[in-house]
Amino acid sequence: MEYLSVAAFAEKCSVSSRTIRNYCATGKIVGAFLTGKTWNIPADASLPSRGGRRKAVSPLLLVLREQKSMRMKGGIYHRTQIDLSYNSNHIEGSRLTHEQTRHIYETNTLGFGDGVVNVDDIVETANHFRCLDRVIDCAEERLTERFIKELHATLKAGTSDSRRDWFAVGEYKRLPNEVGGNDTTAPEEVAAEMKKLLKEYNSLKEKSFDDILDMHQRFESIHPFQDGNGRVGRLLMFKECLAHGHVPFIITEELKMFYYRGLQQWPVIREYLRDTCLTAQDNYKLLLRKFRIPF
Repeated sequence: MEYLSVAAFAEKCSVSSRTIRNYCATGKIVGAFLTGKTWNIPADASLPSRGGRRKAVSPLLLVLREQKSMRMKGGIYHRTQIDLSYNSNHIEGSRLTHEQTRHIYETNTLGFGDGVVNVDDIVETANHFRCLDRVIDCAEERLTERFIKELHATLKAGTSDSRRDWFAVGEYKRLPNEVGGNDTTAPEEVAAEMKKLLKEYNSLKEKSFDDILDMHQRFESIHPFQDGNGRVGRLLMFKECLAHGHVPFIITEELKMFYYRGLQQWPVIREYLRDTCLTAQDNYKLLLRKFRIPF
């Protein structure tokens, strides 16, 4: 079993080290033990309940977890893996078709026949499947920098970008970048802006649909990574919807331009992004009805 220090576990859970030490000393973290004066905490340990009734896990999340553990074919987990990976990668320029994405997921092979295929498109598609698995596993955990960086490292692992000295896989960007012709946060300011965003977002006791969209828009405006920000950001939205009782959604090619306009206009006109995401949500609800999953 892997064990974490107090500092590492506190960072993972976005609480203070003092709080974690108090939990350990009072026996509130199962499996924690002392070696000398150092606490060893199981990496998969949970924080104790702070009172009140625990929020019920959404039926969709329960089904996704069950089908993931079974590697079940033909269900909502299978469909979501293919649709989310295809659409999110396609928005960012992947030239793989939906059928090719399905082939990679279902057979773990290529077999595309004639034509030229970008290796990075294949690698990032396979990596995206792993990212969604992590989102499902960790859906109810608080958002942390560590988790966000982990998603980025998983998404970009083994790509040509990962072999470039200036490209920081799993770390914040080193060079300035822009999105849609607009400036983003300077590299030296990213860490502070991300900490501010997560502190403000995690301080909300209940996350409304607009709160999740606001977090996403701010994340994309910071654009913390050299590349992969859109895919990581949409995975985070999917995760937070699962965690807070909202039906998640997938931005498709047909909605892409409305989605981009919505991100740009969010600070002044929230309806653009909200309506686009609600349309995408309605599309996902059709899948839930098809698979008879309540929402």
